[in-house]
Amino acid sequence: MALFGSLGERLNHIFSKLTKRGKLTELEIKEAMREIRVALLEADVNFLVAKDFIKNVSEKAVGERVLESLTPGQQVIKIVNEELISLMGSENAKLEVAPNPPTIILMCGLQGAGKTTMCSKLGFMLKKQGKKPLLVACDIYRPAAIEQLKIGAKNAGVDFFEKGTINPVKIATEAVSYAKKMGNDTVIIDTAGRLQISQELMDELVKIKEAVKPTEILLTVDSMTGQESVNVATEFNNKLDITGVVLTKLDGDTRGGAALSIKAVTGKPIKFCGIGEKIGDIEPFYPDRMASRILGMGDVLTLIEKAQEAVDQKEMQKLEERLKKNQFTFDDFLLQFEQISKMGNIADLLAMVPGMAGKFNPKDVDESKIKVFKSIIYSMTKKERANPEIINGSRRKRIAAGSGRTIQEVNSLIKQFEQTKQLMKNANNGKLAKMFGRKF
Repeated sequence: MALFGSLGERLNHIFSKLTKRGKLTELEIKEAMREIRVALLEADVNFLVAKDFIKNVSEKAVGERVLESLTPGQQVIKIVNEELISLMGSENAKLEVAPNPPTIILMCGLQGAGKTTMCSKLGFMLKKQGKKPLLVACDIYRPAAIEQLKIGAKNAGVDFFEKGTINPVKIATEAVSYAKKMGNDTVIIDTAGRLQISQELMDELVKIKEAVKPTEILLTVDSMTGQESVNVATEFNNKLDITGVVLTKLDGDTRGGAALSIKAVTGKPIKFCGIGEKIGDIEPFYPDRMASRILGMGDVLTLIEKAQEAVDQKEMQKLEERLKKNQFTFDDFLLQFEQISKMGNIADLLAMVPGMAGKFNPKDVDESKIKVFKSIIYSMTKKERANPEIINGSRRKRIAAGSGRTIQEVNSLIKQFEQTKQLMKNANNGKLAKMFGRKF
């Protein structure tokens, strides 16, 4: 299933009609552009943004090169992909780093957008990059906001600073001084939100900005709110001159309006996106990869990066050696399950594989089966795990009883184990560790 659900499906339906035709007329392209425009508007993309997008695509799509091409449908898809990338910012916008530490990141946004959670995720991501972040609690109004950030900092394994419910400007100022003293090279300030934009909220943010002079001002936006999120971004940008946007809940029922409109309307890039509830569910925003996922073309680079993070390089090298000696065991199989779980939601991972969009229903991807398989493996003896060939009928019966599963499920696991063993043996020609160890 393509990212942004119905938008991806609609676009793929339109493209499928184009690619079935050997030649395209200007009239057929104009009809397709009308359908794409409707799809964008239904996805809650800003009206003017959708209008300009269609204008730009149409001008390029009715050119001689496309109309006389042997694959005009593919040419139109290529143009749409390029325009989507341009619309979302062309390239990944990295975090600015202060020339003299600490780098100060001011996080702002409306209540309920996921700002406090995103502070923790950002801290976790930066820590993995070798930084020493400090999370600062400046939301003194929302009940339990301070405690939520404290728990988030603990889960992320980063430092935390709070001064109760005193003036937020004073908290922020003291936090920066504390960071310099303690060697924190990054300060992430969680500010108060409101259910709606208010002058009081903006005044407080302006005062904090003037007091600490942040390197980055990141607006957290709920991507599920569509066009409304663009209005919010515009207001915050007018008052604070934000440096970037963080999109949350991209794993939910997102129509796509926010991601496709914010950069065009505010001129400010989307820097990160939240793609789940776990502390590690945060990704840098790459316009080209996002466009590819919207169009159902997969996202191989992000998939590889997730694999690189999850895969233990030493274990991968050991696995290579064992495969060469035909010694793939159930302990190895168990390790594969653990690494897949670290990479994230299986349905999301499958959607990143080129050609898989639309080929499966995420509801059909049963992640509980991995738990079943793991429980069966845990019920095996060390000898059985190391020597799968000794698992005969009586052993299978004992393993099924010990794990509380059926013999059919045990047989299914063993069958999948044998298939995986053969697949990995065929794939292994000394390149496994290189594939997951190389930076692309």
